[in-house]
Amino acid sequence: MTKQAHDSPSRRTVTRVCLPFLIVRPGSVSVEDMGGVMLSLEGKVALITGGSRGIGAECVRLFREAGAKVAFNYRAARERAEALAAECGGNRECVALEQELSSPKEGRALVARTVDAFGRLDCLVVNHGIWPAMDAPIASMSDAQWRQTLGINLDSVFGLVQAAVAQMQRQGRLTDCTAAGYIVLVSSTAGQRGEAFHADYAVTKGAVISLTKSLSSELAGEGIYVNCVAPGWVATEMSAPALNDPVTSKKIFGTIPLGRVATPREIAGPILFLCTPFAGFMSGEIVNVNGGAVLVG
Repeated sequence: MTKQAHDSPSRRTVTRVCLPFLIVRPGSVSVEDMGGVMLSLEGKVALITGGSRGIGAECVRLFREAGAKVAFNYRAARERAEALAAECGGNRECVALEQELSSPKEGRALVARTVDAFGRLDCLVVNHGIWPAMDAPIASMSDAQWRQTLGINLDSVFGLVQAAVAQMQRQGRLTDCTAAGYIVLVSSTAGQRGEAFHADYAVTKGAVISLTKSLSSELAGEGIYVNCVAPGWVATEMSAPALNDPVTSKKIFGTIPLGRVATPREIAGPILFLCTPFAGFMSGEIVNVNGGAVLVG
């Protein structure tokens, strides 16, 4: 399940990302240290939701390193978001947009603000979401929790995707062999096998998987690639309460064959890959990045 840590800012000026980019220990290896195949998004514009921390922040960094201009939203963490935007090149290259995402209207507004900032949209990464940390049995889950989770995790996604697809269709594709756009939706292992006491979260992530497949069938012929990344447990602020609890964390690690949780960069890497021509024959795929957890769940 995607339970979404923020690195201290450090100025970066590289404009490429190379494979492999597995970072086992945060800060142990930099992109500049790696050789291999270059992943370039030079000249592209990406919108990354939930970009101020965790997986989203690492996506912002990697997409900038690959050469894309990036817009990302935040809800309340203005100082952190502005520091990340400055780290990644400032307003000409990377812009932080304060935008709540809990309805279709707000999703559409964020896409419009991105196009206003950079003139186009080539990649949409739908990463934001909430996971209420307290167990909520279905017999006692409140209407308010149910509606809040669905509003943020699903209703806003509809608005984001709707507006992004319309923009990509207006832009078109240069040739029949080029992409008109890339959409990556972030789901979760919970969307595939459910999650007891978190039915609201699991429902939204299952719907994101179904949406991925539906959109692929609808849009692949127009050159709009829609895929999904489904992380397991990730070392982020959202997952910290569970991972810091001795009893809960023991259960979590017991379900992961690799014996550890992912770093945010290990999720951001596959997301970036799916927005490049190297994923040019992938559409409607659910990419599991969970240390083998789904296989044993």
